Amino acid sequence: MLSDIRAIAFDLDNTLWDVEPVLERAEECLAAWLQEHCPRLALSRDEMRAAREQLARREPHNAHDVSYLRVAALAAHAREYGYDERIAAEAFEVFLTARNAVEIFADVAPALARLRLRYALASLSNGNADLVRIGLGHVFTVSLNAGQIGAAKPHPRCFERLARELALDPGAIAYVGDDPQLDVAAARAAGLRTVWMKRRALTWPQELPPADLTVRDCAQLAAVLRA
Repeated sequence: MLSDIRAIAFDLDNTLWDVEPVLERAEECLAAWLQEHCPRLALSRDEMRAAREQLARREPHNAHDVSYLRVAALAAHAREYGYDERIAAEAFEVFLTARNAVEIFADVAPALARLRLRYALASLSNGNADLVRIGLGHVFTVSLNAGQIGAAKPHPRCFERLARELALDPGAIAYVGDDPQLDVAAARAAGLRTVWMKRRALTWPQELPPADLTVRDCAQLAAVLRA
């Protein structure tokens, strides 16, 4: 069924690594930095999250860009508590450094090395992971995120941009992700072939047609595709 594909594109968070502990650690690093450098900025993590959500509602044209929301909200907090708003960039770098300190699933690197011998590899994410910092930048021909595109999955613009950057028809691309709606249903609607990466004990939503292929990890994906 996937014999005619020429490229494989991957979601990142919870597809190539477990993102929840990474974000938790990044928030802790940011909080510690703010406590040291901006002790008057006494906002809880929940309060800062709520501020980012309010900003996204006020600026729907920027709601897709998680990096912009975090920096802009940090700048507003700095002004509110009497600090130079330029500290927002430094604070964000602390967060981003920790956010990119991911632990890649053990199956990922060997499988990608096999797959790239046969397919062009790409990534498409709503998040702000940096594959160069993570050490996977050399593996992918194309790496895209919502901030670059100006829209977030499930918007079809994301997959249209992916196909354009790969210079391929959508049907020649298989998109691999963990989220049934954002990854599988959205990619299918844009004409891509779909692979559900089922790393967790999740049940497929009954209202959605199944993905073209379901795998437990990248090693199984490479094996099924005979890479």
